[in-house]
Amino acid sequence: MFGDITPIAVSPSLLGESPMWQPDAGQLWWCDIPGRRLNRFSPSTGLHAHWDFAAEPASCAPLPGGDLLLAMRDGLFRFHPETARLSPLARAPYDTAQERFNDGKADPQGRFWVGTIFEPRDPPKAALYCFDGGVLLRRADGITVSNGLAFSPDGRTMYWSDTKAHAVYAFDFDGHDGSLSRRRTFAQFESRKAGQALAGYGGRPDGAAVDAEGCYWVAMFEGARVLRLSPAGELLSSVDLPVRCPTMPCFGGADLRTLFITTAREKRPAEEVAREPWSGRVLQLRVDVPGLPVNFARV
Repeated sequence: MFGDITPIAVSPSLLGESPMWQPDAGQLWWCDIPGRRLNRFSPSTGLHAHWDFAAEPASCAPLPGGDLLLAMRDGLFRFHPETARLSPLARAPYDTAQERFNDGKADPQGRFWVGTIFEPRDPPKAALYCFDGGVLLRRADGITVSNGLAFSPDGRTMYWSDTKAHAVYAFDFDGHDGSLSRRRTFAQFESRKAGQALAGYGGRPDGAAVDAEGCYWVAMFEGARVLRLSPAGELLSSVDLPVRCPTMPCFGGADLRTLFITTAREKRPAEEVAREPWSGRVLQLRVDVPGLPVNFARV
């Protein structure tokens, strides 16, 4: 059933997130948020490197020259892998005792978009920010767990989800000035009912990526699957996974046809982890349609 899906040769994360394929180096990066670790893996050599931090790294984007833009609980930083040095770019604009940065990606013009998670979960105080020209601005709000950031191939649509609300939104996106308009619901999923077994629950939308045909691939946390949705929001296909909690897909490899999927094991029942030993691993499988190359951020 899962013969085409394998884990990469790296030990599990607690909560793997924000996988990113760096094309010039041919390397995969991802964060372990509660593990406070940034990972890098080279499929061609099998080499794995990691860096540990005092605060949680949540998402990253490549910068020209090999550095990364790293979103952490306490702000945005430029990270220098060769020296492991963090250079501050912007302080967190929220109470870091209750909120932290989460999913983040650069747009085609190099602005870095990053949302937050409001850890008490109620009320919906999380928001979406844009880092542009050295300035961090609040651009949308009214959600609890910001996720699902992605852009259409033509750069005219931005996707954004609220995992707690089981909803994925779409905006009209103006690449010239970075403005958002016409927010609408792109996909809505059923919430888990009280007492409902996980086996009958489809999951809630977490991280996402877009392929070259404009289809939106979304990891369904607790749903043990990744969905491919058309640009109109129609379900085209579902990939069943050997773990309950996928967190985000990304496209990589030289042809961008390897789908990497980060997963989680943090706070999962012991019997689930024993039954699903790949929980927390980065999974990989080949797909027919290539993904879009990662957008580089600018600072």
